[in-house]
Amino acid sequence: MLSVVLFDLDGTLLDTAPDFIRCVNQLRERHSLPALPPEAIRPSVSNGARAMIETGFGLTSDHPDYLPRHTAFLDLYEATVAQETRLFPGMDNVLRWLEQSRIPWGIVTNKPVRFTTPLLAALALDKRCSVVVCPDHVAQRKPHPESLYLARKQLEAETGAGIYVGDHLRDIEAGRNAGMTTVAARYGYINEPGEVDEWNADYIVDTVDELANLLERLQVSL
Repeated sequence: MLSVVLFDLDGTLLDTAPDFIRCVNQLRERHSLPALPPEAIRPSVSNGARAMIETGFGLTSDHPDYLPRHTAFLDLYEATVAQETRLFPGMDNVLRWLEQSRIPWGIVTNKPVRFTTPLLAALALDKRCSVVVCPDHVAQRKPHPESLYLARKQLEAETGAGIYVGDHLRDIEAGRNAGMTTVAARYGYINEPGEVDEWNADYIVDTVDELANLLERLQVSL
């Protein structure tokens, strides 16, 4: 039986891309630049604000204009963190099934507390999830397994127990490093969908419905 299911946040549990896209284009407008199409921004969302500035302005961290735009982007995002963000379609059914099955679920993300806490509160997920681990809570971010170790410790789960679902190679590496069963969410924010086949995840799902079916099967077999 499943002991615990942990999710990455952006691109796995939540579709946060609309708010990232909106903030990038608002910032571009401030600098008299035309809006970028959503498909140009969406694949980079799981890589955070740094990727948004690189995608939106072609600036790397060593450029003198990078830090002011990075700061401005974060301020914009924090002010409207949940304006358009929603659970991926079908994900609420997954969470309800876990809750009804008395399987604790939680979030392990590289998204800082500054954004994660108000986002989860706005979507009323803070009262539902059993644990939330952000980079503020650990010394080393994913792909290091420390955040997964901490989540399991707080849930009093057995060493190596549980499933971790994510849409980035670092998620799969973190889960594997923690001895967990890993699920790659190909429906997430991925540049090249074919690359997921090279991540060595235990399972790959192309849709949330496939994830739901997988978890129900694993509930019986694990």
